[in-house]
Amino acid sequence: MLKIAVVGSGKIGTSIIKSIIGKYEVIATARSKETLARIKDLGIETTTDNSYAVKGSDVVILSVKPYHFPSVVSQVKSWEGKTVVSVMAGVKLSTLTRITKTKVFRAMPNINASILESSTAVAGEEDSLVTEILESFGKVYWVQEELIDAWTALVGSGPAFLAEIIDALVMGGVSVGIPRDLAYHAVLDVMKGTANMLKAKAYHPSNLRDEVTTPAGTTIRGLAILEREGVKSALMETIEAAFKRSREIGDEIDKGIREKLNV
Repeated sequence: MLKIAVVGSGKIGTSIIKSIIGKYEVIATARSKETLARIKDLGIETTTDNSYAVKGSDVVILSVKPYHFPSVVSQVKSWEGKTVVSVMAGVKLSTLTRITKTKVFRAMPNINASILESSTAVAGEEDSLVTEILESFGKVYWVQEELIDAWTALVGSGPAFLAEIIDALVMGGVSVGIPRDLAYHAVLDVMKGTANMLKAKAYHPSNLRDEVTTPAGTTIRGLAILEREGVKSALMETIEAAFKRSREIGDEIDKGIREKLNV
């Protein structure tokens, strides 16, 4: 059975581990004893030794925080013969290739991997095994690397942005008299139903908006506030800021590895 090392067992790493258990042999690494104990309860091999985990595996999934990557690099002596898939925000294919000197892929899933509904972009030479592994926790899109930082902003960070919007709508419901629990479930239903309707009808969101909006009605009054407060512009700027930060992280990690580890 193919053996996969998941280096870094945080939230995304744990989600990946849970999705591939049973399909592949898995070994996972973590920095803390508490995390190791939690992962060991899943019935897989665990270790704090990244070099050991990489050496005994066929595929390595790098899911550590970007700023912990130099520590991993200093520990692992050889990546020869491994397929390396990074899900670290910002870290470039050129950096990964220079360090590992093996077949590398740069992927960006999101937290929805925990319920097997991630949307994952992956860059590199298209590979059926990598697709198979990533499809274990959701949809996979092969893209050019120049789109990965944008994907990180829109899709990787997207669940957090949507959660803020949902919370704001719920608070709006509470402010007009709907109990919070009822408002929360209603908003989730509306979000899910709207997404499904857009998929089913395959038309632009503005078409759905116009179907709901009637002259001098309730919806146009609310839309006027959204327009006045610049909500669309704020959301666009949110994605742009996250995109720029992903780019910055990649540059910082690459520079740090060159300076500190001389590779």
